[in-house]
Amino acid sequence: MRSREKTLCLALLLAATAAPALAEPLSGPEIQEKIGGELVRLSTPYGITLPLVYRDDGVVAGDISGFSIGAMLAPSEEGRWWVKDDRLCQKWPTWYDGRTHCFTITSLGPKKIAWTRDDGLSGTATMGR
Repeated sequence: MRSREKTLCLALLLAATAAPALAEPLSGPEIQEKIGGELVRLSTPYGITLPLVYRDDGVVAGDISGFSIGAMLAPSEEGRWWVKDDRLCQKWPTWYDGRTHCFTITSLGPKKIAWTRDDGLSGTATMGR
């Protein structure tokens, strides 16, 4: 193999190993496994991190009392969460006007996810207590 061919092969090999693998959205069972029982710190496009606890019994609890926006909304609330069609869905009694929203979840590592809501809003979150 000539020097030029060796250089090209090496460059292709390095490019292939350096490129990150495209993350695939999690399946329903994977979402259940990753989210159930976890404290999820949701990084929002509004610059705040919203702590949500996704209990194994299908209850999701949120508390925004520590944020100035908490004075305008119910400062803490418990809603319901479930998995449907490989998406995480949740519904709050008053937050989001009581509408159901569903999210596509993509793993970014053992304790980090990316989320995309059904209306296109997106962000990241970290898990753990």
